[in-house]
Amino acid sequence: MEIRSEETHAYRILAPDDWCSSVIFASPHSGRAYEDAFLAETILDPLTLRSSEDAYVDQLIGDVAAWGCPLICAQAPRAYVDLNRAADEMDPAVVDGVIKRGSNPRIASGLGVIPRVVSHGRCIYRGKLTLAEAQRRIEMLWRPYHNVMSKCMQASMDRFGRAILIDLHSMPHEAVASFSKSHRPPEIVVGDRYGTSADPDITQFVVACFERAGFRVALNTPFAGAYILQQYGKPSQQHHALQIEIDRSLYLDAKTLQPSPDFTQCQANLRRALHDIAQWAKAIDRDHPLAAE
Repeated sequence: MEIRSEETHAYRILAPDDWCSSVIFASPHSGRAYEDAFLAETILDPLTLRSSEDAYVDQLIGDVAAWGCPLICAQAPRAYVDLNRAADEMDPAVVDGVIKRGSNPRIASGLGVIPRVVSHGRCIYRGKLTLAEAQRRIEMLWRPYHNVMSKCMQASMDRFGRAILIDLHSMPHEAVASFSKSHRPPEIVVGDRYGTSADPDITQFVVACFERAGFRVALNTPFAGAYILQQYGKPSQQHHALQIEIDRSLYLDAKTLQPSPDFTQCQANLRRALHDIAQWAKAIDRDHPLAAE
C-alpha cells in the first residue's frame, strides 16, 4: 500500500521519500481553515473561536518526513469538527434531531464530534445545527481524515509489522498549573489510556525521550487519551498509539494566540524528542522486522 503526499479539504499528509520507520506522527487539532460560512454562523469572535485549537502544533513538529515518517495534519479546526471523537458522539444540545443515549461526559461538557463550546464553556452557536449539517461535516472532514489514518496504519503494518502513532496535541497551562503542590507542573503529558493503547515499553521509551529533551513529563494525568487512542491503539495487534499533550505556555502567547519568543527553543526541544522516537523505531524495524513475508 502506497502513501503519497497530498493536501485535501480535510487533511494534508506529508509522506517520506524513504519510509523507514514505523512511527506515524499526527496533529488532529491544529487545523486553521475557518470557512467564511462558519465564521458568519458563530457568535464568537475569531480569536475566541481559536481557543480550542492546538495552535501551531503542526509547525512545532516540522518536517518529520525527513526522518522517514509520515505526518498527517487536519485542515479543519476543532471548533468545527472534532476528529478525536467518534462519529456518533453527537450532542443533542447542539445538533437538532439527535436523541440522547446514555451518559457521555465529553458530550455532556459540550465537546462532542460537533463541539457546542470552546474553552471555558463559551458557546459557539446561538441555536442548534441541523442533523444534515452535522452529517455533512462528518462525511466531508471526519471520515476522510480517519480513512487516511487507517490507511497509514495498515501501510505501516504491511511494511514493518507494526505501527506506532504519535498523536500530538496542546493543552492550556491552567490544565496542569495546580497539578501538584509539591512539584512543578508537567510540560508534557503522555497518554496511553493507562497501558491499553500501547506496549508499556514503548510508552516508557517515549516518556524518557521527552525527559532527555529537557521536559517535565507526566503519564496519563490529566489527559490519558480519547477516541483516537481507543480506535488505533491495539497493542496485541502491534497497533500502538500514544497521545502527547504540550503545554501551550511553552511556545504560545495565550492572549494573542501567536507564537511566543520561546517558540523556536520549544520546537528544537520537541523535535529532539520526536527524532529520538523515530530513530529508535527505525532501528527496531531494521533489527527486529515483523512484517509478513
